[in-house]
Amino acid sequence: MAFDEHLADRLRISLKDKQVQYVEKKMMGGLCFMVDDKMCIGIVKNDLMARIHPDIYEQCLSEEGCKPMDFTKKVMKGFVMVEPIGIDMDEDLDKWVQRCLDFNPFAKSSKKK
Repeated sequence: MAFDEHLADRLRISLKDKQVQYVEKKMMGGLCFMVDDKMCIGIVKNDLMARIHPDIYEQCLSEEGCKPMDFTKKVMKGFVMVEPIGIDMDEDLDKWVQRCLDFNPFAKSSKKK
């Protein structure tokens, strides 16, 4: 697979512990976890892809392992990539998961109606 299976298992555990219903979808060369039909969090190779509130975007970029998401050479504000060093500890991973879940109710769905 093109994504870190161990990280996927850790995300599943974190979401289950938080009693969050989600759907997994393979997309963007990795794995995305959809919450309320919206992309919430994902994995690309060994990095965590986090959809966070744009208001905390700059603050998050100063954290260890966090970098802008720029798949198309254009930075996507509100999305960051977190390298393994930034999510090595379960507490750190849970912090990122919670940030994504906190923003999810405000995120726009790209689901076709």
